[in-house]
Amino acid sequence: MGTARAAARISIWLSVVAVFALAAIWIVTEPVAPIAEDDPRLLRGDDPARGKLIFAAGDCASCHATPGQGDRLRLGGGLALASPFGTFRAPNISPDPADGIGAWSPANFANAMLGGVSPHGEHYYPVFPYTSFTGMRLADIADLWAYLKTLPAVSGRPPPHDLFVLFRIRRLLGLWKLVFFRQGYSQAHVTGDVVLDRGGYLVETVGHCAECHSSRNMFGAIRPSTRFAGGPDPEGIGFVPNITPSRLGNWSEADIAEMLKNGNTPDHGRVGSSMADVVTNTATLRQSDRDAIARYVKSLPPRPTPHP
Repeated sequence: MGTARAAARISIWLSVVAVFALAAIWIVTEPVAPIAEDDPRLLRGDDPARGKLIFAAGDCASCHATPGQGDRLRLGGGLALASPFGTFRAPNISPDPADGIGAWSPANFANAMLGGVSPHGEHYYPVFPYTSFTGMRLADIADLWAYLKTLPAVSGRPPPHDLFVLFRIRRLLGLWKLVFFRQGYSQAHVTGDVVLDRGGYLVETVGHCAECHSSRNMFGAIRPSTRFAGGPDPEGIGFVPNITPSRLGNWSEADIAEMLKNGNTPDHGRVGSSMADVVTNTATLRQSDRDAIARYVKSLPPRPTPHP
């Protein structure tokens, strides 16, 4: 009888501990929106022309333009992105109030970009690279928002993500964020060199170049030792190149800036695949921005290319 009572007590205590553990997990995984609706920084005069440059530097059209039509400014989404976790689909970010983001507030948009939090208070999957965007200046986000509102509204929503069952529980992304996400942090370090610092902001934060040019761990986070060193394409097709000096050591800053303008490489080749889309965007940037990107890429620490 005593053994049965002891077992019952242990069972009760384990149940209590489990309840408290689940409550703690629920609390620490709660999505937190970093920007308040009345944040005065969102009330400044926004500049759509500046936002157009941020849109290009961020390569927004490459993911969000509706596939199968030629207008890169029709942002109805629908692009399928394969991954080890299932298939993600880029959402409609056109100004359509029902199917896009036309009904969002400026704070809703800022919270998505900086915190990976939806207007409904849910975590976004990091296939949306808020892990890089989180370091953006709020003024640039406000300008980008102003530009997006000038684009055509596109009706229709893409199909939902098609993920393995466990990964459909968005609340669990709160645990992922605790380990792999630092809100407001940018990998770019301020050096005092105006050109280099501008390049760091464009490469590390707005352009989120490391999101493609790095390999990832089993949880889908960038492996720091491979940052910019390339790796298997996340969609499982091909290999993303190493862009550190280990691979581009013989490229000059002028070579890199030229490639960002017309897609030509110094060995008389041309970039292809998704990088061709990137060049479509970087070609519209100011020459000073392409030069800044080139300066920063040349400053990256050399890293060996990881094995496929």
